Amino acid sequence: MRTTITLDDNVHEFASYYARARGLTLSAAIDELIRKAQDAPERKPEIVFSPDGFPMFPPSGTGRVITDERVKQLEEEEFEPQKFA
Repeated sequence: MRTTITLDDNVHEFASYYARARGLTLSAAIDELIRKAQDAPERKPEIVFSPDGFPMFPPSGTGRVITDERVKQLEEEEFEPQKFA
């Protein structure tokens, strides 16, 4: 099917690089990328449940635990984003 589409500049640039690297026309590259996106498994957020059934996000692996005391301390402090970076 022949159609006209408008792409953002950065999307066009990516598709063009992809096409050149794979030896495809731009149309074939966009077709391939769309098919790959269609076939990709859907990502679902992982939610775990505490022993008493409360839904929670899984641990991040950073090793930092947010306690009630830490929340109270943060509420009392002036918010400084660089502390959380």
